[in-house]
Amino acid sequence: MSAATYRYDDSDQVVDPDVSCSQCDAVCCRLTVVVMPDDPVPRHLVERTERGLEVMARDEDGWCVAIDQKHMHCSIYEQRPAICRKFTMGSGYCRSEREAYAHRYDREIPLTVIDAA
Repeated sequence: MSAATYRYDDSDQVVDPDVSCSQCDAVCCRLTVVVMPDDPVPRHLVERTERGLEVMARDEDGWCVAIDQKHMHCSIYEQRPAICRKFTMGSGYCRSEREAYAHRYDREIPLTVIDAA
């Protein structure tokens, strides 16, 4: 299911504690991220689409250019777009995107139990 067809519901409020970004293929970092005018994103990381939307640029493999692929973290975390700030790890939308990715590429995305201690 793509972001365009995802339907938000009450499950989006439920966060799965077994989902960890550290053991994910960073599915969210391959989504189209629209940059709003008041987002503090460095302008050299932004592209304009054919339809005039400003989005986070992607590299040739489809990754957001702000992701540090060696360490698998956002290199502009404090300046990331508002939509990235709202994308909650383990939320219904996160789980939906992970499931769609797993089916699209016929592979599992490992889950890591987060140690609360």
